[in-house]
Amino acid sequence: MPSLKRIVCLANSWKLKERCIAGIDLDTGKWIRPVCEKYTEDGRVPREVRLVEGKEPELLDILGIPLADTGTDFGFECENLTILSGRWQILGKASPASLLSFLEKTPVNLNYEDYILHNSIKYVNVSYLQSLPFPERRTLQLIHATKFCVQQKEGNKGFREWKGTLETSDGKRLTDAKITDPVFIKKLESGYQIKGEYLVTVSLSLPWAYNNWEGEPPCWKLIAGMIEISESPNEQNDLIVQTDQEIERIGWDVTQGRRYLQHKFNKQSRQQLTLWELTQFLNYLKSLPDDSDPPSESKIY
Repeated sequence: MPSLKRIVCLANSWKLKERCIAGIDLDTGKWIRPVCEKYTEDGRVPREVRLVEGKEPELLDILGIPLADTGTDFGFECENLTILSGRWQILGKASPASLLSFLEKTPVNLNYEDYILHNSIKYVNVSYLQSLPFPERRTLQLIHATKFCVQQKEGNKGFREWKGTLETSDGKRLTDAKITDPVFIKKLESGYQIKGEYLVTVSLSLPWAYNNWEGEPPCWKLIAGMIEISESPNEQNDLIVQTDQEIERIGWDVTQGRRYLQHKFNKQSRQQLTLWELTQFLNYLKSLPDDSDPPSESKIY
């Protein structure tokens, strides 16, 4: 019987006139990219396979997809699992706030704290990825962009393309990355104005090089999924209630909580925190045992 995996959809992006679907497995916290055996060179997912009741999967949909436990890696992708026969399902909907915890599950030994997908430039060479142990050949990453801007530029075939530049709160930056999220592109072409903060799925392309490129064809960093983080009062209040419960459990008083917020976020109260910062604070509190003393300033950073 096929294994139905529960994936929160974080990318449904253009791939050679079809789509690349990717998301995080809610049971393991790991990225999955479903690949179709029909397309042996790239694994793109055709319309007749991916549609659910005639509709495209949307970002934040929780999908049930029949998948094998392995898949063609095309020489460098560790996230790929082969699509098996069976019907795709929509099992529910995730909220942006519920995904913020996945940003903190980055393994520290993969340089992900320092870079967006392996390095500070706009591409990664296949030879570098192949030099890594297989589980570290990451080609997908979820980014919290506190700054984001877009512009249209001429692409390699003379067509106009949307390019995005993003920056994280800790200064990681990606410049002029091609946007392949069709829903976000349609919004931009309809006059959508960039605002607030975003969760961004960054993906690596298949190897490709410009004319007269020197060296091996690289994998380019793409902006494959854009999710706007709205500062919903209901979500913020819910997170504050959860932090109240955790603070009571560990036995902190108001002064101890404020001291942590001041040292960690340079803010005096939880009402001043963003959703991302509130989630960070909540996850930290959950990691503490009962009746814990606040950390010293040196251990906060």
